[in-house]
Amino acid sequence: MRAVIVAAAVAFIVSLFGTPVAIRVFGALNAGQPIRSIGPAAHLAKKGTPVMGGVVFIVATVVAYVAGHIALTTLPKRQIAQERPSMTALVLLGLFVFCGVVGFLDDFLKVRRRNSDGLSAKGKLLGQAIVGGGFGIAALYVASTNGQTVASEHLSFIRDISWLDVGKVGSVLMFIFVITAMSNGVNLTDGLDGLATGASILVLGAYALIGFWQYRHWCADDAYARVNDYCYQVRDPLEIAMIAAAAAAACVGFLWWNTSPARIFMGDVGSLGLGGLIGGLAVATRTTLLSVVIGGLFVIIVTTWVIQIVSFRTTGRRVFRMVPLHHHFELAGWSETNIVVRFWIVAGVCVAAGLGLFYSDFLAAVG
Repeated sequence: MRAVIVAAAVAFIVSLFGTPVAIRVFGALNAGQPIRSIGPAAHLAKKGTPVMGGVVFIVATVVAYVAGHIALTTLPKRQIAQERPSMTALVLLGLFVFCGVVGFLDDFLKVRRRNSDGLSAKGKLLGQAIVGGGFGIAALYVASTNGQTVASEHLSFIRDISWLDVGKVGSVLMFIFVITAMSNGVNLTDGLDGLATGASILVLGAYALIGFWQYRHWCADDAYARVNDYCYQVRDPLEIAMIAAAAAAACVGFLWWNTSPARIFMGDVGSLGLGGLIGGLAVATRTTLLSVVIGGLFVIIVTTWVIQIVSFRTTGRRVFRMVPLHHHFELAGWSETNIVVRFWIVAGVCVAAGLGLFYSDFLAAVG
């Protein structure tokens, strides 16, 4: 627990005090956010606000992870308290960083061209697929000394579903889909000050709790497994908890500056990075299908976006005034603050429902 707390504290401090530095640096570089003219008129006032702020909380999380491992060296030697970076950490942090790199390229092109045309949709999807495929292969084919891999060949809900064996190739393809879907979900949600940041804090906090709970009820912990039939067959849950807690705390520090009126935007570097990390956490904790509930706000926004596109292309009619969904409510007359707070409430309800399902499965098994 000490390592998780240390990682979260360091991430928060680095992000809170590092974000003002990023505001000055990106402001001096004229790295301002281009605003589309077809969007809500209120957004035109945000033109020129520094973008690419996601770099701050990505760096803060990596630094915090190192600090958390330093904290581990102060603990008594235990078989399950690792002192070296694990494959799980390399996969999760790798997804966070390299999905962020794809987003950084998109942001850089927007800033350079002084318009909202960054990477093409195909280019962005290709980048996400390459990152997801590379780390998916590492997650499936690189095993620990006891044969455990970061990802599984089975589809999972609260744990692996034994009869849903998709094989290694199928699992890598599923990994790519989860990473791509979740990163685009967070990206579409990032349209109002603090909206995606606050929702991500809730989801990452949930995965920090899940990771730590799995660590305390881990099949690899001989002291626990000898006297309990119900344990979690995952790899490196303490690493999962540490990274999720650090990322959540880093986003809290960033939210101080990103809430309305935002002094900096996370940009695609932040939203794609966060989505990639959340997707990786879902796979690593064996809660792939449960992530649909935990990340319910992202799923709702993607689903309504798909409905709008399909409806317009097939019938020529729009179901919503504008997508992503938060812009629909802006055009309906809701204030930005009302939309953000209410969407945070929706995100919180989804997270609570997901954690409730996770814990109820544990109670049913041990009761």
